[in-house]
Amino acid sequence: MHQTSIPAAPSRLLPLRLREDCGALLVRQLAGPIGLRPEQIDGLHALHGRHRLLPAGETLFHLGENLGALFVLRQGSLKSVAIDEDGNEQVIGFHLPGELIGLDALGSGRHRCQAVALESSEVCELNMAQLETAAREVPGLQHGLLRLMGHTVEYDQDHLSILSRPQALERLAMFLVNLTGRLQAQGLDGKRFTLPMSRAEIASYLGIVIETVSRSFGRLQEDGLIRIAGRKVQLLDLPRLCALAHCTHLVSEVGGRRA
Repeated sequence: MHQTSIPAAPSRLLPLRLREDCGALLVRQLAGPIGLRPEQIDGLHALHGRHRLLPAGETLFHLGENLGALFVLRQGSLKSVAIDEDGNEQVIGFHLPGELIGLDALGSGRHRCQAVALESSEVCELNMAQLETAAREVPGLQHGLLRLMGHTVEYDQDHLSILSRPQALERLAMFLVNLTGRLQAQGLDGKRFTLPMSRAEIASYLGIVIETVSRSFGRLQEDGLIRIAGRKVQLLDLPRLCALAHCTHLVSEVGGRRA
Protein backbone atom coordinates (compact mmCIF):
# COMPACT_ATOMS: atom_id res chain seq x y z
CA MET A 1 0.00 0.00 0.00
CA HIS A 2 1.32 3.44 -0.91
CA GLN A 3 1.73 5.54 2.21
CA THR A 4 2.04 9.31 2.48
CA SER A 5 3.19 11.41 5.37
CA ILE A 6 0.62 12.97 7.66
CA PRO A 7 1.37 16.13 9.64
CA ALA A 8 1.41 15.76 13.40
CA ALA A 9 -1.97 16.27 15.03
CA PRO A 10 -2.45 19.58 16.84
CA SER A 11 -1.98 19.75 20.59
CA ARG A 12 -5.73 19.79 21.19
CA LEU A 13 -5.68 16.04 20.47
CA LEU A 14 -5.05 15.59 24.22
CA PRO A 15 -7.23 18.27 25.88
CA LEU A 16 -6.48 19.32 29.41
CA ARG A 17 -9.65 17.77 30.74
CA LEU A 18 -8.26 14.30 30.06
CA ARG A 19 -5.38 15.11 32.40
CA GLU A 20 -7.75 15.69 35.32
CA ASP A 21 -7.86 13.38 38.35
CA CYS A 22 -10.37 10.55 38.64
CA GLY A 23 -12.71 12.49 40.89
CA ALA A 24 -13.02 15.35 38.41
CA LEU A 25 -13.39 12.91 35.51
CA LEU A 26 -16.22 11.05 37.24
CA VAL A 27 -18.00 14.31 38.05
CA ARG A 28 -17.84 15.34 34.41
CA GLN A 29 -18.87 11.96 33.02
CA LEU A 30 -21.55 11.03 35.56
CA ALA A 31 -22.99 14.43 36.44
CA GLY A 32 -22.80 15.76 32.89
CA PRO A 33 -25.61 18.25 32.27
CA ILE A 34 -27.66 17.14 35.29
CA GLY A 35 -26.78 20.13 37.45
CA LEU A 36 -25.85 18.76 40.88
CA ARG A 37 -25.46 20.82 44.04
CA PRO A 38 -21.92 21.40 45.40
CA GLU A 39 -22.33 18.87 48.21
CA GLN A 40 -23.51 16.25 45.73
CA ILE A 41 -20.51 16.93 43.52
CA ASP A 42 -18.25 16.48 46.56
CA GLY A 43 -19.77 13.02 47.01
CA LEU A 44 -18.88 12.10 43.43
CA HIS A 45 -15.30 13.28 43.91
CA ALA A 46 -14.98 10.75 46.72
CA LEU A 47 -16.65 7.95 44.77
CA HIS A 48 -13.70 6.52 42.89
CA GLY A 49 -11.54 3.82 44.46
CA ARG A 50 -8.18 3.99 42.71
CA HIS A 51 -6.33 4.73 39.53
CA ARG A 52 -5.16 1.66 37.67
CA LEU A 53 -2.25 1.90 35.29
CA LEU A 54 -2.26 -0.73 32.55
CA PRO A 55 0.75 -1.32 30.32
CA ALA A 56 0.02 -2.45 26.78
CA GLY A 57 -1.22 -6.05 26.77
CA GLU A 58 -2.31 -6.13 30.41
CA THR A 59 -5.79 -7.46 31.20
CA LEU A 60 -8.18 -5.26 33.17
CA PHE A 61 -10.59 -8.13 33.87
CA HIS A 62 -10.89 -11.73 32.67
CA LEU A 63 -13.70 -13.79 31.21
CA GLY A 64 -15.79 -15.23 34.06
CA GLU A 65 -14.37 -12.86 36.68
CA ASN A 66 -16.85 -11.58 39.28
CA LEU A 67 -18.06 -8.03 38.87
CA GLY A 68 -16.45 -5.86 41.54
CA ALA A 69 -16.19 -2.52 39.80
CA LEU A 70 -16.94 -0.52 36.70
CA PHE A 71 -14.22 1.55 35.07
CA VAL A 72 -14.01 4.87 33.28
CA LEU A 73 -11.10 5.02 30.87
CA ARG A 74 -9.04 8.12 31.66
CA GLN A 75 -6.48 7.78 28.89
CA GLY A 76 -5.27 5.16 26.45
CA SER A 77 -7.47 2.51 24.84
CA LEU A 78 -8.67 -1.05 25.49
CA LYS A 79 -10.28 -3.85 23.54
CA SER A 80 -12.97 -6.32 24.61
CA VAL A 81 -12.29 -9.90 23.55
CA ALA A 82 -14.76 -12.80 23.51
CA ILE A 83 -13.36 -16.32 23.85
CA ASP A 84 -15.30 -19.40 22.76
CA GLU A 85 -15.10 -22.93 24.19
CA ASP A 86 -12.27 -23.83 21.83
CA GLY A 87 -10.20 -20.86 22.93
CA ASN A 88 -10.77 -18.84 19.75
CA GLU A 89 -10.71 -15.10 20.35
CA GLN A 90 -12.70 -12.35 18.64
CA VAL A 91 -12.48 -8.62 19.25
CA ILE A 92 -15.99 -7.39 20.01
CA GLY A 93 -15.32 -3.82 21.07
CA PHE A 94 -12.86 -0.98 21.52
CA HIS A 95 -12.87 1.49 24.41
CA LEU A 96 -11.72 5.11 24.19
CA PRO A 97 -11.03 7.82 26.81
CA GLY A 98 -14.08 8.85 28.82
CA GLU A 99 -16.01 5.65 28.14
CA LEU A 100 -17.42 3.20 30.69
CA ILE A 101 -16.03 -0.36 30.80
CA GLY A 102 -17.37 -3.49 32.51
CA LEU A 103 -21.09 -3.30 31.75
CA ASP A 104 -21.07 -6.82 30.27
CA ALA A 105 -21.19 -8.23 33.83
CA LEU A 106 -24.17 -6.26 35.12
CA GLY A 107 -26.68 -8.97 34.26
CA SER A 108 -25.00 -12.14 35.53
CA GLY A 109 -22.45 -10.63 37.89
CA ARG A 110 -19.63 -12.21 35.86
CA HIS A 111 -17.73 -10.80 32.91
CA ARG A 112 -18.65 -12.34 29.57
CA CYS A 113 -15.44 -11.13 27.92
CA GLN A 114 -12.03 -9.84 28.87
CA ALA A 115 -10.72 -6.30 28.53
CA VAL A 116 -7.11 -5.80 27.44
CA ALA A 117 -5.07 -2.60 27.13
CA LEU A 118 -4.09 -1.78 23.54
CA GLU A 119 -1.50 0.71 24.76
CA SER A 120 -0.33 2.20 28.04
CA SER A 121 -3.64 3.19 29.64
CA GLU A 122 -5.19 4.47 32.85
CA VAL A 123 -8.64 3.74 34.25
CA CYS A 124 -10.62 5.14 37.15
CA GLU A 125 -12.19 2.38 39.21
CA LEU A 126 -15.81 2.64 40.38
CA ASN A 127 -16.41 0.26 43.28
CA MET A 128 -19.85 -1.30 42.77
CA ALA A 129 -20.89 -1.15 46.42
CA GLN A 130 -19.93 2.54 46.67
CA LEU A 131 -21.62 3.24 43.36
CA GLU A 132 -24.90 1.65 44.44
CA THR A 133 -24.87 3.65 47.68
CA ALA A 134 -24.11 6.90 45.85
CA ALA A 135 -26.87 6.23 43.32
CA ARG A 136 -29.37 6.07 46.20
CA GLU A 137 -28.04 9.19 47.90
CA VAL A 138 -27.35 11.47 44.94
CA PRO A 139 -30.44 12.34 42.90
CA GLY A 140 -29.64 12.39 39.21
CA LEU A 141 -26.64 10.06 39.45
CA GLN A 142 -28.67 7.16 38.10
CA HIS A 143 -29.47 9.28 35.07
CA GLY A 144 -25.77 9.90 34.50
CA LEU A 145 -25.03 6.19 34.73
CA LEU A 146 -27.87 5.34 32.38
CA ARG A 147 -26.56 7.89 29.91
CA LEU A 148 -23.11 6.23 29.87
CA MET A 149 -24.71 2.78 29.63
CA GLY A 150 -26.82 3.98 26.74
CA HIS A 151 -23.70 5.03 24.84
CA THR A 152 -22.24 1.55 25.38
CA VAL A 153 -25.42 -0.04 23.99
CA GLU A 154 -25.14 2.24 20.96
CA TYR A 155 -21.59 1.06 20.33
CA ASP A 156 -22.70 -2.58 20.53
CA GLN A 157 -25.49 -1.86 18.05
CA ASP A 158 -23.01 -0.15 15.77
CA HIS A 159 -20.86 -3.29 15.78
CA LEU A 160 -23.81 -5.47 14.81
CA SER A 161 -24.66 -3.02 12.04
CA ILE A 162 -21.06 -3.15 10.79
CA LEU A 163 -21.12 -6.96 10.67
CA SER A 164 -24.36 -6.84 8.68
CA ARG A 165 -22.69 -4.94 5.83
CA PRO A 166 -22.00 -7.28 2.87
CA GLN A 167 -18.86 -5.52 1.62
CA ALA A 168 -15.58 -5.21 3.53
CA LEU A 169 -15.11 -1.65 2.25
CA GLU A 170 -18.45 -0.66 3.77
CA ARG A 171 -17.51 -2.26 7.09
CA LEU A 172 -14.23 -0.38 7.29
CA ALA A 173 -15.89 2.90 6.29
CA MET A 174 -18.52 2.51 8.99
CA PHE A 175 -15.83 1.61 11.54
CA LEU A 176 -13.95 4.83 10.75
CA VAL A 177 -17.11 6.96 10.83
CA ASN A 178 -18.11 5.54 14.22
CA LEU A 179 -14.61 5.98 15.58
CA THR A 180 -14.66 9.60 14.45
CA GLY A 181 -17.91 10.29 16.30
CA ARG A 182 -16.66 8.68 19.51
CA LEU A 183 -13.40 10.63 19.47
CA GLN A 184 -15.22 13.89 18.88
CA ALA A 185 -17.68 13.10 21.69
CA GLN A 186 -14.72 13.17 24.10
CA GLY A 187 -13.25 16.37 22.69
CA LEU A 188 -10.57 14.59 20.65
CA ASP A 189 -9.61 15.15 17.04
CA GLY A 190 -11.93 12.93 15.01
CA LYS A 191 -10.46 13.71 11.60
CA ARG A 192 -6.77 13.07 12.30
CA PHE A 193 -5.77 10.37 14.76
CA THR A 194 -3.56 7.36 15.39
CA LEU A 195 -5.27 3.98 15.47
CA PRO A 196 -4.41 2.21 18.76
CA MET A 197 -5.38 -1.17 17.36
CA SER A 198 -3.49 -3.35 14.88
CA ARG A 199 -4.74 -4.40 11.45
CA ALA A 200 -5.31 -7.90 12.87
CA GLU A 201 -7.50 -6.50 15.67
CA ILE A 202 -9.47 -4.42 13.19
CA ALA A 203 -9.93 -7.52 11.01
CA SER A 204 -11.21 -9.52 13.99
CA TYR A 205 -13.65 -6.76 14.92
CA LEU A 206 -14.92 -6.40 11.34
CA GLY A 207 -15.16 -10.15 10.73
CA ILE A 208 -12.78 -10.13 7.76
CA VAL A 209 -9.18 -11.22 7.14
CA ILE A 210 -6.21 -8.91 7.67
CA GLU A 211 -5.32 -8.82 3.97
CA THR A 212 -8.78 -7.46 3.21
CA VAL A 213 -8.33 -4.75 5.83
CA SER A 214 -5.08 -3.64 4.19
CA ARG A 215 -6.62 -3.66 0.70
CA SER A 216 -9.65 -1.71 1.94
CA PHE A 217 -7.48 0.97 3.57
CA GLY A 218 -5.58 1.24 0.28
CA ARG A 219 -8.82 1.58 -1.70
CA LEU A 220 -10.14 4.34 0.59
CA GLN A 221 -6.86 6.21 0.15
CA GLU A 222 -6.84 5.77 -3.64
CA ASP A 223 -10.39 7.13 -3.77
CA GLY A 224 -9.36 10.24 -1.83
CA LEU A 225 -11.45 9.52 1.26
CA ILE A 226 -8.57 9.09 3.71
CA ARG A 227 -4.81 9.47 3.98
CA ILE A 228 -3.01 6.74 5.90
CA ALA A 229 0.58 6.20 7.02
CA GLY A 230 1.04 3.18 9.26
CA ARG A 231 -1.52 3.68 12.01
CA LYS A 232 -1.90 7.41 11.40
CA VAL A 233 -5.18 8.25 9.68
CA GLN A 234 -6.52 11.51 8.30
CA LEU A 235 -10.11 11.70 7.04
CA LEU A 236 -10.23 13.79 3.86
CA ASP A 237 -13.88 13.45 2.82
CA LEU A 238 -16.15 12.53 5.72
CA PRO A 239 -19.46 12.97 3.82
CA ARG A 240 -18.34 10.53 1.11
CA LEU A 241 -17.01 8.12 3.73
CA CYS A 242 -20.36 8.29 5.51
CA ALA A 243 -22.23 7.71 2.25
CA LEU A 244 -20.12 4.62 1.59
CA ALA A 245 -20.98 3.36 5.08
CA HIS A 246 -24.72 4.01 4.48
CA CYS A 247 -24.85 5.94 7.74
CA THR A 248 -28.21 6.03 9.46
CA HIS A 249 -27.15 9.19 11.35
CA LEU A 250 -25.73 12.45 10.08
CA VAL A 251 -22.10 13.21 10.74
CA SER A 252 -20.95 16.82 10.84
CA GLU A 253 -17.75 18.01 9.22
CA VAL A 254 -15.97 17.71 12.57
CA GLY A 255 -17.19 14.19 13.14
CA GLY A 256 -19.86 14.57 15.83
CA ARG A 257 -23.24 12.87 15.70
CA ARG A 258 -26.32 14.95 15.18
CA ALA A 259 -29.95 14.03 15.71
